[in-house]
Amino acid sequence: MTVLNEEELIKIRRHLHEIPELALEETETHQYLLEVIKKFKQDNLEINVPAELPTAIMVLIKGSNPQRTIGYRTDIDALPVSEKTNLPYSSKHEGVMHACGHDIHMTVALGLLNYFSENQTQDNLLFFFQPAEESKSGGKLAYEKGIFHGKWKPDEFYGLHDNPDLPAGAIGCREGTLFAGTTEVNIDLIGKGGHAAFPQEANDTVVAAASLIMQIQTVISRSIDPIQSGVITLGKVEAGTIRNVIAGHTRIEGTIRGLTQKMILKIDQRLKDLCKGIARSYNMEVNIELNQGGYWPVENNPKLTKRFISYMKNNPKVEFIETKPAMTGEDFGYLLAKFPGTMFWLGVEDDSQLHSATLTPDEKSIWRGIEVIKGFLIDRMEN
Repeated sequence: MTVLNEEELIKIRRHLHEIPELALEETETHQYLLEVIKKFKQDNLEINVPAELPTAIMVLIKGSNPQRTIGYRTDIDALPVSEKTNLPYSSKHEGVMHACGHDIHMTVALGLLNYFSENQTQDNLLFFFQPAEESKSGGKLAYEKGIFHGKWKPDEFYGLHDNPDLPAGAIGCREGTLFAGTTEVNIDLIGKGGHAAFPQEANDTVVAAASLIMQIQTVISRSIDPIQSGVITLGKVEAGTIRNVIAGHTRIEGTIRGLTQKMILKIDQRLKDLCKGIARSYNMEVNIELNQGGYWPVENNPKLTKRFISYMKNNPKVEFIETKPAMTGEDFGYLLAKFPGTMFWLGVEDDSQLHSATLTPDEKSIWRGIEVIKGFLIDRMEN
């Protein structure tokens, strides 16, 4: 049996930092997490490795008199980033790094799990170590594969994301949307190529694409409520091979960001309508592909989030900061569309931003985060 202190948790975090793995490839991380968890007191623990999602881990802590099952999710994958921190515990996997701080996320979860393995709760606690947050929609995969069922189904779900802009150990949250939802946009315009000197014999997709791009720029300004917020960025356009040949094919790639799923679906429909209009206007084929996967907006449950914020504001040991919505994506949004819950920020105070090759979170945030979240979970079970 192991009771972890702050120094031991930092050692765990540093080892996790050394072994980052990409989405659905988290085998070494998975093995190490299991090794750590199996050293905890097992009296009230039940470990489940779902065959449908083999790098995931679910751990149920059985409550003494459960009225509900409270879920806590942590993500475990890393990014295809080459680390440039020069730390002695830098990534040993070339071209892969925990540049989004999921090593911090996992360590906080392990600290909480360790505490509650030694101190039985009233309610059941379900810890979900989720693969594939950065890509491949791990949360959506988990839900669609049916791993949340029976005793493995939470009544409510909580999860954190580290934030380098907040002081180490501070908690940030807000009612409503914390993270925007994201959708990948791919548009192919198919016309007819030809000689630049004979445009009447061709059907120029570059001209049509230019018109479409300008029309898309009006979607946010004219189709979305101005007191809300959304973004459409078309970041890549490919067409043609040489200056004196009319391009018969143009491809546009971009991204949509929106603060509610309803807004994203409205933007999706407007893009489809514009593509149909361009196809008719320019007498060509226009195909649009919209890929959202599980990256829905992280829309916090009103009732549970009010309770969470109230606890944090009224706890003198907590530095609470009300934050603005972030236009970055997080696949916990899909799970919050299926289960009521709250996502929040844990401050890790760093000059580098998330996804940066030089991200170096302040490790003091680990113990501080555990203490605060532990207190909230205990309070939640008592009220």
